[in-house]
Amino acid sequence: MELYELSALMWAIGVFSAAALSLGGAFSARLDMLTHFAPLYLVGGAVAILLQIVRGAGRSRRAVAMGAAAMLIAAGLIAPDVVARLAAPMSAPARQTVKIVQLNLWSKNVDPKATAAWIARQNADVVVLEEVIDGPSIVPYYLHRAYPYRAPGAVRFDTTTVILSKTRPVDAGAYPSPDTFGRHSGAWAAFGRGADAYTVVGIHAPWPAPPGVQQSLSALLATRLRGFDRDSLILAGDFNATPWSFSLRRQDALLGLSRRTHALFSWSVRPYSRYKIWTPVPLMPIDHVFAGPAWKTVTVETGPKLGSDHLPVVVILTR
Repeated sequence: MELYELSALMWAIGVFSAAALSLGGAFSARLDMLTHFAPLYLVGGAVAILLQIVRGAGRSRRAVAMGAAAMLIAAGLIAPDVVARLAAPMSAPARQTVKIVQLNLWSKNVDPKATAAWIARQNADVVVLEEVIDGPSIVPYYLHRAYPYRAPGAVRFDTTTVILSKTRPVDAGAYPSPDTFGRHSGAWAAFGRGADAYTVVGIHAPWPAPPGVQQSLSALLATRLRGFDRDSLILAGDFNATPWSFSLRRQDALLGLSRRTHALFSWSVRPYSRYKIWTPVPLMPIDHVFAGPAWKTVTVETGPKLGSDHLPVVVILTR
């Protein structure tokens, strides 16, 4: 077997093996880490097939079969959320409309001032920010005129998840982080009275590695949300989990809320290497917005590249 054909076969074996093992995420948090990369298996499988096609008579049927199998597995994982995005019902604004901007500012944000300027122009009702730390910690101060209210207020632990708003919350609080500096903390703020009352919760979940941490905190989040009215609740943040992962699927069911962001790629758009080359397109959809059954969706979209490695998510809800 010539070197080219052997290399192509090894590529196909690698892509297929990773895709097949990712299905083990149904019962293993460790294997579920592989599930997040499903779009790469889709591309990798196609590459495996193309590598054989260009060789004509020298193609390996095994490589083609494994490439096709990897694509089928990946498509099976991704398709439900893509279909959900295409089929998601959109409504016209009704009696009460709330615009939410969610963004992980990124601790290495390369342009906090421009980031704040874009957020101010959105004229949102509520802004949910994560990683308000180091350089980006200045962003809420730039936004003070547009969004004069900040939650939480003073707390006894570090928190880098912040909720900004145009109107004063009637109540607010925060959740501690499992790690240092409050990087993966949470915050909440309640607004309005009577029929206009609603609560916004902001969260920054940890990475899927090490396995088990994200899943345990997902269960803790579900417990914390029981204290709020589920019908009017809005949950937004950086969940560090793709919608085709088994972890996020379980969380969707556990929370009892409807996820309004489907296959909405938001990460990573960041400058790599010393030449500051930006990723041309986001690679994973890990920023999400959930809402209770009282809310209908008007629009869901991502914003432009700012100074963060995340794209902002902009959602308008109505009831």
